[in-house]
Amino acid sequence: MGSTPPERQGAARDRDSEGRARSARPRDGLGRPLAYGAEGVERQPEGVVRTPERSVAEAQELLDAGKPFHAHEVFEDAWKSGPPRERGLWRGLAQLAVGLTHAARGNATGGARLLRRGAGAVEEWAADSGEHRPHGLDPAGLAAWARELAEAVQRGGAAVDARARA
Repeated sequence: MGSTPPERQGAARDRDSEGRARSARPRDGLGRPLAYGAEGVERQPEGVVRTPERSVAEAQELLDAGKPFHAHEVFEDAWKSGPPRERGLWRGLAQLAVGLTHAARGNATGGARLLRRGAGAVEEWAADSGEHRPHGLDPAGLAAWARELAEAVQRGGAAVDARARA
């Protein structure tokens, strides 16, 4: 039965309190699943509605701690719960965080691709909305950072230090 531990073989799929499929396996700081019973990093709660300012602050705290996967979940909550006119911004920010996650995991191709996609989404949103500093963010600066990192990741091919690059 592959890598499923004997105590999990034949068990029902893990579910969250809402009944949605959600792995109960612990995760490391970059969101990678660990073996059942291993010591992991506390996961971000999903579906939390925050103010935009709180979303930015919380995601930045996670990025500063080297946890871009967790920051992505904060941005994803904002994307799903925020006003429709801002969804492109939050989606782009989530893509930037996931791109950094992949780059930190050593996935140069996926990391570079998502960093570029996120940069484009953030720039497009800013151009369409006419907002140049939404919620204290600098979309042009973020896009430039993401493209520079994408180039470095693609050129180097090795995992990056998420804390140092965030």
